[in-house]
Amino acid sequence: MVYFNCDYTEGAHPKIMDKMAASNLEQTPGYGTDAYCERARALIRKECQAPDAAVHFLVGGTQVNFTVIRAALRPHQGVIAPETGHIHVHETGAVEATGHKILALPCGVEGKITARQVEEVAAQHFAGSMPPAHMVQPKLVYISQSTENGAVYTKAELEALHGTCRKWGLYLFADGARMGYGLTAQGADVTLADMARLCDAFTIGGTKCGALFGEAAVLVNPELQQDFLYAVKQNGGMLAKGRLLGIQFETLFQDGLYYEICRRANALAYRIAEACREAGFAEYAPSPTNQQFFILPDGALGELEKSYHFSFWEKVDEGHTAVRICTSWATTEENAEKLTRDIRAAGTAR
Repeated sequence: MVYFNCDYTEGAHPKIMDKMAASNLEQTPGYGTDAYCERARALIRKECQAPDAAVHFLVGGTQVNFTVIRAALRPHQGVIAPETGHIHVHETGAVEATGHKILALPCGVEGKITARQVEEVAAQHFAGSMPPAHMVQPKLVYISQSTENGAVYTKAELEALHGTCRKWGLYLFADGARMGYGLTAQGADVTLADMARLCDAFTIGGTKCGALFGEAAVLVNPELQQDFLYAVKQNGGMLAKGRLLGIQFETLFQDGLYYEICRRANALAYRIAEACREAGFAEYAPSPTNQQFFILPDGALGELEKSYHFSFWEKVDEGHTAVRICTSWATTEENAEKLTRDIRAAGTAR
């Protein structure tokens, strides 16, 4: 069985494993105060063109999302997010468990929200007819780059969101669990420097982008930097052997490895998507990233699932199912080519 269901079924890039093995018996200070973490922070600040940004390393995506949000908000404040957003659908109410309501907005199949939607929510609260203090105050806008359905925010869309957030005094926070795949996507016009310029905070995913585990939280707005380490520690995010995170991000951001492996995964995904189109399978959600979404006849899907594992996405009708086909930094040319051949064969056999 070959797994194309997600981008974290393998371990870590060999360069990371080699570096971790070579440093295994080295003694370093704990809790992210080691030289590896410092070098990784410096590399990320340089890539973001944000020398004053605070960079913190945490283990997982859910952990870093609710820690950033909890640290940013006061008890009466909430989060504007897409209805398909990871914090709303896939994190077991982690944000709500911290006492903060998620104000979910319709986002269409791409999973993106617009500046106009944020404007409407903010205006209704701050300039509406109801007394504002009777409602949860929107304070932070959550987006994903790329989204749950593989879409990528353009620079123009981010600039519009940034402007609206500034107008209403809202923070803009981007979940970058798949940031690398989004930045290297076909047609993408956004860089890490753009993310740092337009967001108050964002994350750079390692777990799904070549690391064994780990996410980097980049806090650009000074308001979010103060006392953030207290929130990390209180929420169980401060890893005693912090150098394990530093080593991984230092390796990823040396010599462009992060972009190289994500760009390659995207390229393999495009080949698989083209095979799906040639087989006559309808596209479920347009995606320029390593996540591809197609609607397969159940008969064809059943044949393919004898050899491959995909992510179930939605039952479209009695005879068709939408699935996610996902490549990763470790997807082999051989497996990708075999899948494309089998997809074409499944389409021919219908």
